[in-house]
Amino acid sequence: MSFAKSVWKILVAIKDGLVLLFLLLFFAGLYMVLTLRPAPGMVREGALYLPLEGRVVEEASEVSPTQLLSGQTPDPEYTARDVSRAIAAAADDKRIKAVVLDLEAFGGGSAVHLSQIGAAMDKVRAAKKPVLVRALIYTDDAMQLAAHSSEAWVDPMGGVAISGPGGTLLFYKGLIDKLKANVHVFKVGTYKSAVEPYIRADMSPEAREAMQAVYGTLWQNWQDEVKKARPKADLTLATTDPAKWVKDNGNDAAQAALKSGLVDKIGDRVAFGQRVAQIVGADDEAGLGGFKATELPVYLADKPAPKQGKAVAVVTVAGEIVDGDAGPGTAGGDRIADLIDGVTQSDDYAGLVLRVDSPGGSVMASERIRAAVERVKAKGLPVAVSMGSLAASGGYWVSTPAQRIFAEPSTITGSIGVFAVLPTLEQTLPQYGVTTDSIRTTPLSGQPDLLGGLSPQVEALLQGQVEQTYGRFLGLVAKARGKSPADIDKIAQGRIWDGGTARQLGLVDQFGGLDHAVAWVAKQAKAETFHAEYVEDEPSPFAQLLRQMETGQAPEARAHDLAGALAAQQQGLMARMQANVLRLMEGGGIKAYCVECAGDDAGHADRRASESIGVLALLGRLFT
Repeated sequence: MSFAKSVWKILVAIKDGLVLLFLLLFFAGLYMVLTLRPAPGMVREGALYLPLEGRVVEEASEVSPTQLLSGQTPDPEYTARDVSRAIAAAADDKRIKAVVLDLEAFGGGSAVHLSQIGAAMDKVRAAKKPVLVRALIYTDDAMQLAAHSSEAWVDPMGGVAISGPGGTLLFYKGLIDKLKANVHVFKVGTYKSAVEPYIRADMSPEAREAMQAVYGTLWQNWQDEVKKARPKADLTLATTDPAKWVKDNGNDAAQAALKSGLVDKIGDRVAFGQRVAQIVGADDEAGLGGFKATELPVYLADKPAPKQGKAVAVVTVAGEIVDGDAGPGTAGGDRIADLIDGVTQSDDYAGLVLRVDSPGGSVMASERIRAAVERVKAKGLPVAVSMGSLAASGGYWVSTPAQRIFAEPSTITGSIGVFAVLPTLEQTLPQYGVTTDSIRTTPLSGQPDLLGGLSPQVEALLQGQVEQTYGRFLGLVAKARGKSPADIDKIAQGRIWDGGTARQLGLVDQFGGLDHAVAWVAKQAKAETFHAEYVEDEPSPFAQLLRQMETGQAPEARAHDLAGALAAQQQGLMARMQANVLRLMEGGGIKAYCVECAGDDAGHADRRASESIGVLALLGRLFT
C-alpha cells in the first residue's frame, strides 16, 4: 500500500512539473509574440506594397478584447502619417522600384488625410518611380488616391462610383412623440444642430444653409484635387448623370471609367500583379501575379522617423472628446491632459503642437485639455494647433490657447456652441401602468427626475448653465483671436465652416499641415534643427497583440462590386442611428459637439456603435 502511495506521489509530482513546464513555455512564447517587432534590414528590393484593408485615420483606436472575444473583427486602421511617411520615404530609397496600393477593401478616410497621402504619391512620381493603384470599385476616397497614381487599374467587373459629400440624416421626433417621451433640450446657437434629431422631423433652414455651404466647398476641393492630379480626366458625366455615362458604354462601368480617363488600365488582380512584376520583379513563391514587395510595418521599422535636433512635442486629440482616460482613437480628457502636462514638466521640448482631429464632445474634458495647453504656454514654450479633417466645437475649444492655428482648405471647424439633452418619460410610463410621486425638501430634490419630469427650476438652471458655458466659449475664442465676444458671436452660434472660410473669418491663421505647424514652433523656439516627437501612451503588449491578431485576420466578408460598394457607403447610416441613441442616453453634461461634422466621418460612428448590441436593443434601452 505504501509502495502504491509512493508511486502515486511520484506521478502527481511529474504531472505538476509538466503543467508548470507547459505554463512557463506558454508565457515565454506569449512574451516573444508580444515583443515581436519587424526588424530593420528586412526590406526587399521591389515594391512598397500597401494593401489598405481598412480606414485611414488620424490615430488608430485601441482594439477592445471584448470585440475579439465576441467574434467581432474590426477592420484595420492605418495612421495617415505612417502611410504618407512610408510612401514619401520610398521616393529616395533605391531598393524601392515602385509603390503599389491595393484599394479593393479600402475603407476610406477624410479628404485631408487622403490629400496628405496623395502629396506623398506625387513625390514618388517626381522621383521618376511608378505608382500603381488597383481597385474593383473606385468610390470618392479611392478615386482621390488613384488620381495621384501613374497607373490606375480597375477590375473588368468594376468601375467608378462618385457620390460626393452628403447623404441622409436621421430624425427621431416622430418616434419620440408616438412614445410620448419628452426630450429636454438646452442649447445656445442658431446653427447648433446637434440636438435637431431629437426635436425636429427635418433639418432647420439654418442647419441646411451651413451644411450646404461646407459640403459644397468640400466637393469643389475634391474635384479640384482630382483634376489637378489627373488633368485629362473627365468627371462631367460621372458626377452629373452616371446612369447615362455607363449606358453610353454598353453598361460597362469599367469601360466608362477608362474612356473618361479616370483609370488607365482594365485588368483583374493577376493581370495587375503581372504588370507590377514587370517593373519590380516576380515573386514565384507568391503564386500567379506575385511580385517582390515589402509591406508597411516592415518598411516603417526600417525607416524610423528622424530624431535630429530639438524635439517639438506633438500631442494628438483624435475622436470624440470624453471624460476620463479613454483612447487612443477617442480623446479622453484626463489622458490627454496628462500627456500635455508631461511636456510641461520636461525640459526636452522646444514647444508643443496640438494635432486636433475631433468633432468635440464633453465641455469638461475639453476644458481640461485646454487648461493643460495653457500650462505649456505659461512655461514660455511656443504652442501651435494643427487641425486635421475636424476641429469643431470642443475641438475648437481645445485650440483656443494656440499662438498659431494651421488648417487645410477641407478642414471642418467652428461649431462654436454648446448644448445639453435630457430625455424624460413622465408621459410614457403611465401607458404601462407605472406612475410616480415624490417628496421634496428643495426645488432640486430628486432632480433631474428622468421618470417624473423636470421641474421649472431645473430647466431654468440647466439653460442658464448652457448659456454661461457658451459665454465662456465666446470669451476664450475672442481672447485667442483678438476680437470681442460680440464679434465672435456673429460667426459662432454653432455654425460650421470650411477651412478656407474659417481663415477669412479669422478663426484660422494660415493653411498648412502638421509639418508646417512643427516648423513654426521650431522657428519660434529658435531651433535650427528639429524633429516632431509624438507624445503618446505606450500601448500595452496585450493591446499590441490584439492589433496584430486583428490585422492578421481577413476583413469582414462583404460585396465589393458596384452594388456592394454603394450599399457599404450607407452602412454608416445605421451606425449613426445607434450613435445618436447612445448619445441621448449617456447624458454626460454639457456638450460642445458637432454632430454634422461627425456625421460625415463614418469611421467615428462605426467605432462609437461597435460595442452596441443592435438597433432594436438600443430602442429598447431608450424607451423601456
